[in-house]
Amino acid sequence: MIPPSISFHAEKLLFLALFSFVTVVTSSDGTHLAVAQSSNNNNATMIPVNVGVVLDLETWVGQMGLSCINMSLSDLYSSNPSYKTRLVLNVRDSKRDEVTAAAAALDLIKNKHVQAIIGPQSSVQTDFLIHLGKKSHVPIISFSATSPSLSTIRRPYFIRAVQNDSSQVKAISAVVQAFCWKEAVLIYVDNEFGEGVIPFLIDALEEIDTRVPYRSLIPPSATDNQILLELYKLMTMQTRVFIVHMSPTLGSRLFAKAKEVGMMSKGYVWILTNGITDQLNLVDSSVVASSMQGVLGIKTYVPDTQNLDNFTVRWKIKFQQDNPSVLNPTLNIFGYWAYDNAWALAMVVEKMGAANFTFQMNASTDATDLDTIGISQNGKELLQELANTNFTGLAGNFSLVDGQLKSSAFQIVNINGNAARGIGFWTLENGLLRDLKSLHASKYSASNSNLKSVLWPGDSTSVPKGWEIPTTGKRLKILVPVKDGFNQFVKVTRDPSTNTSQVTGYCIDIFQAVIEKLPYVVAYDLIPFALPNGSSAGSYNDMIDQVFYQNYDAVVGDTTIIANRSLYVDFTLPYSATGGVMVVPYKDNKSKNAWVFLKPLTWDLWLTTGCFFAFIALVVWILEHQINEDFRGPAVHQVGTSFWFSFSTMIFAQRERVLSNLARFVVIVWVFVVLILTQSYTASLSSFLVVKNLQPTVTDVDQLLKSGEKVGYKYGSFVYGMLKQMKFDDSRLILYHSPRECDALLSNGSAKGGIAAAFDQVPYMKLVLSQYCNKYTMIPAFKTAGFGFVFPKGSPLVTDISRAILNVTEGPTMTEIENAWFTPKTNCLNSISSVSSNSLGLDSFWALFLIVGVVAVLALLIFMVTFIKRNWREVTSSSGSLWGKIVLLGRRFYQRDLNSHTLRKGRFKDRSMDDGGNEIVAVETLENTNFPPSPSSDSIQINDVLTNEQGTPSQEQGFPNRVDEGWLEIAINVEPCNVN
Repeated sequence: MIPPSISFHAEKLLFLALFSFVTVVTSSDGTHLAVAQSSNNNNATMIPVNVGVVLDLETWVGQMGLSCINMSLSDLYSSNPSYKTRLVLNVRDSKRDEVTAAAAALDLIKNKHVQAIIGPQSSVQTDFLIHLGKKSHVPIISFSATSPSLSTIRRPYFIRAVQNDSSQVKAISAVVQAFCWKEAVLIYVDNEFGEGVIPFLIDALEEIDTRVPYRSLIPPSATDNQILLELYKLMTMQTRVFIVHMSPTLGSRLFAKAKEVGMMSKGYVWILTNGITDQLNLVDSSVVASSMQGVLGIKTYVPDTQNLDNFTVRWKIKFQQDNPSVLNPTLNIFGYWAYDNAWALAMVVEKMGAANFTFQMNASTDATDLDTIGISQNGKELLQELANTNFTGLAGNFSLVDGQLKSSAFQIVNINGNAARGIGFWTLENGLLRDLKSLHASKYSASNSNLKSVLWPGDSTSVPKGWEIPTTGKRLKILVPVKDGFNQFVKVTRDPSTNTSQVTGYCIDIFQAVIEKLPYVVAYDLIPFALPNGSSAGSYNDMIDQVFYQNYDAVVGDTTIIANRSLYVDFTLPYSATGGVMVVPYKDNKSKNAWVFLKPLTWDLWLTTGCFFAFIALVVWILEHQINEDFRGPAVHQVGTSFWFSFSTMIFAQRERVLSNLARFVVIVWVFVVLILTQSYTASLSSFLVVKNLQPTVTDVDQLLKSGEKVGYKYGSFVYGMLKQMKFDDSRLILYHSPRECDALLSNGSAKGGIAAAFDQVPYMKLVLSQYCNKYTMIPAFKTAGFGFVFPKGSPLVTDISRAILNVTEGPTMTEIENAWFTPKTNCLNSISSVSSNSLGLDSFWALFLIVGVVAVLALLIFMVTFIKRNWREVTSSSGSLWGKIVLLGRRFYQRDLNSHTLRKGRFKDRSMDDGGNEIVAVETLENTNFPPSPSSDSIQINDVLTNEQGTPSQEQGFPNRVDEGWLEIAINVEPCNVN
């Protein structure tokens, strides 16, 4: 079979390689002029038209179809001797092979220039031929490819002159609805023919609220044992309604085996699609009589006419003349459709008789090059004429709708004896009818009262209910391990008085939950893998060997999925956590050295914090230098004061007052940042000094290998082999049986006869940590696939149980089971720990530094703008160079801002108090003012107001004849007075 998913160009290569061989094989089929010749056989005006025929001539349908095609053309030309055209049949045998069929079609198109191809016979052969037809514009007309997957809408050069399989699904659902069956199992052949109708059938059943709990696929070449195995599975289900869609050959084998296992007895319901009922004559009559009694079927209805009866007689005589070895040949619906197909094609060709049936060929002479395939000049018109053709043929009305034969009525049949007895009909408009004479415009009906009486399997006349509790079927013998420790997973309790065992545990609960999710019932017995005295009979590998040797059907327990085991048995999907780990003790990694105070912060945070201390010191100095005496003086004093002020904010011990509003704003934001930093530092340092810093004693397997310490593993576990692969010596390996024993070994340590680490899978170590969580931690060590259930190779249960495991693990059931067997402790640490730093990093505080940086820069910008604006007139009036002006601004910045009210207030406050505190000193005016000196001899002239700290005249003395207006108000004389 050529899958549709293979691209057209990829398929070229295959056919190019096979073309030469196929040409030789197919050339023997020859060319046949239409059998019927008119009385004017020698008429030179007769137009031959090449038509290809690709059929499986080794099958009955192929032989019958070719015979009917020849008779159709003979009848047509005999009754219409004036026709100017004659179809020339170029017959090719596809030999039941998809590749041969496609290569034969390629030969017909390339070398015979056929205008149409009748065939191929099967749905699986048709797909590639459709591609060839589309490329060459040659219509592909099939009278037997019924699969709905071959859509005619997306394949314009494909004509399905046969009813689509999907047209019968409504009839099947009507029968199911009539008898109120709520579940039905689909049994179909595993190929394109079988799979094509299934989606449509499921949709039709869902519309009537009928569930499909299971779909059974039977390979086309299935052995009797495979069929029996699938039937045994069906027997374990509650559903007793089976819908069968497959070929007659495979169907006859299926029913023979169903009879053998007792599935044709009372209570069972079997419904056939028309894939078997339309060709019931091909089923061995002995099988029909012995193994198919009571089966219902859907059959394509063919009206019984005189023309059909006459043709049947003529065909039987003709076929026996041509094939004397065939006794009692029987026609079926495919022969009728083959006859009608050839008739329709011949009529259309005659209608187009004046046309020139030619091919447009490419220049290439490569007869096997698909890219140079010719194109029919009349293919499109031929399609259009076929779509408009309408006549009454052997099978009824021939009319194409969307490229396929219009659906007709179906007959409901019941097999009794050697034949199928009609019990009613189904039409799209009226539903179930007792006979077609009762056709009327009434509403749709799906009542079984419209059907005749039915004889059910087991010669029963009562309608089966469609389900029952299975009482037959094989009981699975399932082994479970016997364990000395870790009994939470599997625990076998033996009762000596009754010599019986009770099996419980985490794994058992999961298995039981999975079995409940299956769409069918599985009967099983849990058998402990134990000796007569109750002790374990061997390791897990020994249990798996029992399944491999087919002594038991499965193993349920804490069995790990590993590659070596999968060579002998099949595993389901894992139902537990995956991975192998090592459990190691905690150690208190509290630092004891003198530099522990540096650990709370990372180096980048320390560096950033120090830089910002210096930056804030610079910003405050710039903002305060002109107006604050605390930030003036010698350079060394200014630097020290600035840094002292900035760093003292850590303990909020700064003594200097901040006078500028801009500086105050910057300091407020900075103090907030410092507060957060100090609090965080204090908390982190406390954790280093007070709280235990628990870290694993071992961080990886390499460290254990280098140290030479001993390690442990659970008794009977595959981990022993894993440790040997890791290069651990036997002398360093110690086994344990239970969580308590594991704890004792880990507590002693390797130096005292214990172990430094215990290796096992995650589920086991979770159990250990659930009991000793404050002492140990898990470190990933190796990879595993988790726990799975064990079945023999090729067991059909594996897929279904794996799907059910997914349903269980994704739902709340899994959590409930885990909580029931592994009680979690609320005071446990995280079971999977990793070694990481506890220091605080810059990534936690960068936003704070960004905020304070933006605020500081913004304050500097505001200060610079106001400073330049205040001194702009003096700078612009200077005739110096640009550098000179910059220097002038620098000098102005370094001087006091005498206009600042903060400087004035701080300068004169209480400056006039003497040592006795009895007088107030009068302030005289400066010598170079117009104010007269005070007559008081006790007055003190303050001449250092306008001088700098070094005693040099200030720049304001550049105005000799007057005092700055801002100072007029303080240049006054104060008379002495007594202070009591």
